[in-house]
Amino acid sequence: MKFNYYGQSTFVITTENGTKLLFDPFFTSNPLTKTDPNSIEADYILVSHAHNDHAEDLPLIAKNTNAQIIGMVELTDFYMLQGLNVHAMNIGGQFEFPFGTVKLTHAQHSSSMFINGLPVYMGEPVGFLLDIDGKRIYYSGDTSNFGDMELFGKEKPIDLAILPIGDNFTMGPHAASSAAKRLNTKSVIPVHYNTYPLIEQDPYAFAKMLPDGVVTVVEPDTEVEI
Repeated sequence: MKFNYYGQSTFVITTENGTKLLFDPFFTSNPLTKTDPNSIEADYILVSHAHNDHAEDLPLIAKNTNAQIIGMVELTDFYMLQGLNVHAMNIGGQFEFPFGTVKLTHAQHSSSMFINGLPVYMGEPVGFLLDIDGKRIYYSGDTSNFGDMELFGKEKPIDLAILPIGDNFTMGPHAASSAAKRLNTKSVIPVHYNTYPLIEQDPYAFAKMLPDGVVTVVEPDTEVEI
């Protein structure tokens, strides 16, 4: 599988058969990427919550590609009313898609978007547990470090955890390193940092908090094998 990172929490996982899973699309106002959202290819869009830095370009890309949007039911209902292709889920629910299995998990955060100048609640924020190509991948979404992560690691070995390290709005580096240990994950990719002054972090310093080889720092607009 391939992992393309675009800064903040925006990335694409491309499966072995070429299916493209886009997560939390934020390109237009993202200072860490030069990628034009109109150039993005996606078969599915997985959205963790409604904040602009995770969903800014979702409607545009969904219209361009007819990608199916996977996420919390209140948020997907909002997109469905715009005529977009959606698959609604809820926390704890699991579904077998053609590319693999997706399970929604709890995330400790919030989820809203501004409509007519006012913040509107858009359902609970979520994370995702995915079983793809024989690997288990956990994307936590925006969250703090919470105890149930240990249960995720006990349920089935986690090959890759994608965790925020920016602090202020999410876990910081120390909490994310603790989360990685709870998850007992084989590898970690840090996200949600250095987009704004409030979340400036050194991902290489974070990498030193875990055993050698566990953390892979992926620079924006870069692709790696996972």
